[in-house]
Amino acid sequence: MGITETFDNTTEEILKPTHLAQKVEGFPEIVVVTFNKIMLDMITGGNAREISIVRTGMDIPIYKTEYKGREIASYMTWIGGPASVGILEEIIVKGGKKILMFGACGSLDKNITDGHIIIPTAAYRDEGTSYHYVSADEGDFIEVKTADKLAGIFNELGIPVIKGKTWTTDAIYRETLKNKELRKQAGCITVEMECASVMAFAQLRNVEIYQFLYAADNLDCSDWESRFLENLPSDFREKYVRIALEAAIRL
Repeated sequence: MGITETFDNTTEEILKPTHLAQKVEGFPEIVVVTFNKIMLDMITGGNAREISIVRTGMDIPIYKTEYKGREIASYMTWIGGPASVGILEEIIVKGGKKILMFGACGSLDKNITDGHIIIPTAAYRDEGTSYHYVSADEGDFIEVKTADKLAGIFNELGIPVIKGKTWTTDAIYRETLKNKELRKQAGCITVEMECASVMAFAQLRNVEIYQFLYAADNLDCSDWESRFLENLPSDFREKYVRIALEAAIRL
C-alpha cells in the first residue's frame, strides 16, 4: 500500500494533539507564523510575552503581542509539511483559529521579480503529509480556500500580488529540471515545502489558514539563481512583517 492509499477517516488517531497540548486561557485567535527568526523578533517587538510552548522535538515558544489594539500570537515554525502541520495541530488546541503563514518560495517564472508577493490558489501534492489529511481521490492539487479573501485584503491595503498555483515538495534538493517543467505545465508558478500540507490540514480540521509567499530564488533557468534567498534585504523583511500584521488584523 502506497502513501496515496493511506488516508483513513474511519478510525480515530492513536496519538492526538490533545494528549500533548491543552487549551491556553487568553490565547489569541489570530496567529502569525514565520520561518525567520529576525522577522519573529520584528513581530514580537518589545511588548510580547511568552504564553505557551510547543514541544515537538525542540521547544517552540509561542508569543502574545498586540498590534493596533488586536491581540496576536506568533511563533517561528520549522520548514517542511510534517513539522509545520504537527505544530499547527497543537496551536489550534491551544486556541488559535485564524492562522496567517508567510515565507519564501522559489520562482518557476523568471519574470516574477525578487521579493514579489504571491498568494497560492492551489498546491501540487508532491509531499506526504497531505495524503493523511485529504484523500488522494480529491486530486493532485489541494485548493487554498482562503486565497480570494486574502487577495481581497491585500487589494484593500494597496499591495500588488500575483495569484497562482504552487508546487509543494518534500525534497528541496530533488527539484529536477524535468519535474520543474512538469509542474510549470500544470500551472505552478512557485515551489515551496508547506502549502499542500497545511491546507490539507486546514480542510480536515476545519480551521482558517491563510498564506502568502515572497519570491526568493529562481528555478526558471538551467543554472540556479539564488536572488534573495541568501540575502534578503532588511527593508524587505520589515515590509513583509508589516504586511503580515496588517493582513492578520483584518482576517
